[in-house]
Amino acid sequence: MKPADLILSNGRITTLDPRRPEAREVVVAGGRIAGVDNASEFHRGPDTKVVDLGGRRVIPGLNDSHLHVIRGGLNYNMELRWEGVPSLSIALRMLREQAARTPAPQWVRVVGGFSELQFAERRLPTLDEINAAAPDTPVFILHLYGQALLNRAALRACGYTRETPDPPGGEIARDRAGNPTGLLIARPNATILYATLAKGPKLPPEYQVNSTRHFMRELNRLGVTSVCDAGGGFQRYPEDYEIIQQLHERGEMTLRIAYNLFTQKAGAELEDFMRWSTVVKPGEGDDLLRCNGAGEMLVFSAADFEDFLEPRPDLPETMEAELERVVRFLAENRWPFRIHATYDESIARFLDVFEKVDRDAPLGGLRWFFDHCETISDRNMERVRALGGGIAVQHRMAFQGEYFVERYGARAAERTPPIRRMLELGIPVGAGTDATRVASYNPFVALCWMTTGKTLGGLSLYPAKSRLTREEALRLYTQGSTWMSRDEGTRGTIAVGQLADLAVLSDDYFRVPDEEIQSLESVLTILGGKPVYAAGDFKPLDPGDLPVMPDWSPLHHHPGAWRRSSAGQEPAGQALSRAPALQRRAELPRWLSELRGLLDDGCECFAF
Repeated sequence: MKPADLILSNGRITTLDPRRPEAREVVVAGGRIAGVDNASEFHRGPDTKVVDLGGRRVIPGLNDSHLHVIRGGLNYNMELRWEGVPSLSIALRMLREQAARTPAPQWVRVVGGFSELQFAERRLPTLDEINAAAPDTPVFILHLYGQALLNRAALRACGYTRETPDPPGGEIARDRAGNPTGLLIARPNATILYATLAKGPKLPPEYQVNSTRHFMRELNRLGVTSVCDAGGGFQRYPEDYEIIQQLHERGEMTLRIAYNLFTQKAGAELEDFMRWSTVVKPGEGDDLLRCNGAGEMLVFSAADFEDFLEPRPDLPETMEAELERVVRFLAENRWPFRIHATYDESIARFLDVFEKVDRDAPLGGLRWFFDHCETISDRNMERVRALGGGIAVQHRMAFQGEYFVERYGARAAERTPPIRRMLELGIPVGAGTDATRVASYNPFVALCWMTTGKTLGGLSLYPAKSRLTREEALRLYTQGSTWMSRDEGTRGTIAVGQLADLAVLSDDYFRVPDEEIQSLESVLTILGGKPVYAAGDFKPLDPGDLPVMPDWSPLHHHPGAWRRSSAGQEPAGQALSRAPALQRRAELPRWLSELRGLLDDGCECFAF
């Protein structure tokens, strides 16, 4: 009989394998799935672990096709997370308590992952409230791509004064006397937000190692076993990849990461890719860490970052020539690439460039793809398909759907993005989050958005015909994302021969009410046949809790996204279901207009 390393029995196992879609047993040997529903054919030796799942739902390990995990890991231990926090009063209490714990010169940072409409109060904190909560400790709060809120201590730490000019690509909001209020506005892009965040102190390398391990463990808690890292602003290669390389060399990876390289200097993008191509190649690495290609930034002139509080940005006339030089180099050297693309108008211009390059250096088989595509048209989806491209979608609309509706209307929002149509056209589609600086890294928030069509604020964006079934959404978050990292057939399905990456859930994804999907988590996450996270009845299988560094880290009191263990509070999904219903859509334009007007008048009381 064949030997088994691990046998999982008595479960409700969703395999996503059409030959055997449901199972009760899984056998693991050598890090791979060795058997499904045939455990009796395997030898159980003294080292074989047999786990009774107690009827729990099991799914393939989740695979986020767009997550900034490497950059996020370097900072995770410094960040106070507001994901799922049900009220602003709780969020401000967390902020006040963390400010009291944080030593100088460190900051308190809330870096995305939340929407003010998740709060019972349905608003952002005011600048007065932030200053009262933290009079002396610098506070930086990033809200989507649109704005950041800084208290007076943070303005001093950054050196922002009456004499500080607005930087290119951003605006420092000022009162009538010209003094900065603490509101930074991304207009027309997020450069001012990220450049300001980069002014804060960094963790020392040994703490960055600990921070990255904690971020991976947090993702494991949510059933994530694989990610495509999309690079990011202020994420330099190879300097900012040294920590993840160390963890890989030490055998401490608990996620599979395929990373893309993101250019860092406007005007020198081609030089970046030419230099990188001499030291690393796509596919170089192994199943745990390897280079995936270029992007999501290819050239700065092609950046159409979405901020639905602002009009759509017009890309410069120089974009086509600059993008063509980079894409031609990548195609000729067979480098897969991805590119951030929100608006159909931008996508059309990008495709003009891709089609021109394709005539000389074919893109077929290159595994290039667009990220986001909230407003892509049917015609441009057909062009993507003709060029052999794919699309990675994320749940950014769950965080800012109300803003889109206010600017473009409910009808336009019904296909943002048009996932159902992408699938009908046969385009490869993978799902993800685009965490951490805009949306939450919680995959179940994304799965809830894809299946219910609702924002965190409760606004229903999509008609029933455009929403996905729970199985379809799960398939995009497992099998679908493998296309983006060229891993089809190796993971994404619980089938013989595939890598043994799977998650045992806290409740049944297919049976819980809609509003409880985003409260799900994993109670046992397995990577390559080995437990990397376990809780509750499965805690004896856990590899062990990690210490938290530094001792003032928010993780000591608020370990990641809001959860059951946070001060005895209820799960985020249940809290949101009890929150007041979304204000009538007709009131939203007036509400936004009034807040904008207050800012234009120099009022410090609102920071929207």
